[in-house]
Amino acid sequence: MAKKPIRVAVTGAAGNIGYALLFRIASGQMFGADQPLILQLLEIPVEGPQKALKGVAMEIEDCAFPLVSDMVLTGDADTAFKDANWCLLVGSKPRGPGMERADLLKDNGKIFIAQGKSIDAVAADDARVAVVGNPCNTNVMIAANQARRLPKDRFTAMVRLDENRGRALLAKKAGVVIDEVSDLFIYGNHSPTMFADFTHAKIGGKPAAEVIGDEAWLKNEYLPAVGKRGAAIIEARGQSSAASAANALVDHVRDLTTVGKVHSVAVASEGRYGFAEGVWAGMPVRTTAGGHEVIGDHQMDDFAKSKIALTNDELVAERDTVKEMLG
Repeated sequence: MAKKPIRVAVTGAAGNIGYALLFRIASGQMFGADQPLILQLLEIPVEGPQKALKGVAMEIEDCAFPLVSDMVLTGDADTAFKDANWCLLVGSKPRGPGMERADLLKDNGKIFIAQGKSIDAVAADDARVAVVGNPCNTNVMIAANQARRLPKDRFTAMVRLDENRGRALLAKKAGVVIDEVSDLFIYGNHSPTMFADFTHAKIGGKPAAEVIGDEAWLKNEYLPAVGKRGAAIIEARGQSSAASAANALVDHVRDLTTVGKVHSVAVASEGRYGFAEGVWAGMPVRTTAGGHEVIGDHQMDDFAKSKIALTNDELVAERDTVKEMLG
């Protein structure tokens, strides 16, 4: 018996990440090769983006994906999120020349207040939300804070791109294939302060630090390389990461729907790993039949604790910048 279609809302659907993402979703890579979809695509309600969105939809039609049973194209949040089972919040306002980070946080805060309220009002009872638009940790905190009907654990933000980057760089340094690298988890903010915890990572089942054999490289070259990889890509390409961000979101959602998967997700900290109450921080989670659970038993050494303290300070500063928006 054929499965009932699920409704997948995507914001910023005609943007660079959205464009890289939608064909992956439509082909079945996110929700499975037997899961029909209704794509509900949101773009800002002005002529240029709406016209671009129509073009993207035409391309999706031209791919003749068997799983896409319908598409909704809109500039209205309530229409996009209506009965949605998954809300993928890709769109956000980018930082412009000379813009202060505080202004960026507040401008995006307004967007995510509106989207959080809309999702809570009209999305499906089982709705789940994944925030990609930066600054994603604080944006998901703001959106989740609007929820009265949906539990806050339905809201996550993506640090999977950092995990994927970190695994790839360890594999390259060790001269092994990517699947040899495991148990690398991202703690804290999706920003250069995040901590890619090599102290618990493994390469071929052995401690990564032991296999690499170069503590100075891990601390002084590897961590900054992971944290600043996005800036390095902008420098090289002249554009920010799009395909790799879309790929990470496919991984993020697929693993959140696959029971038993252990991966890095930004969730409400609840004071774990030394993070302040009320911030949303990357940490390892295990997917369960009912959602996910944080793996909270990794013992951190003094170096790891110092790195977590730095990224926590940044998350607290972001929270304090938008505190008047939290109600």
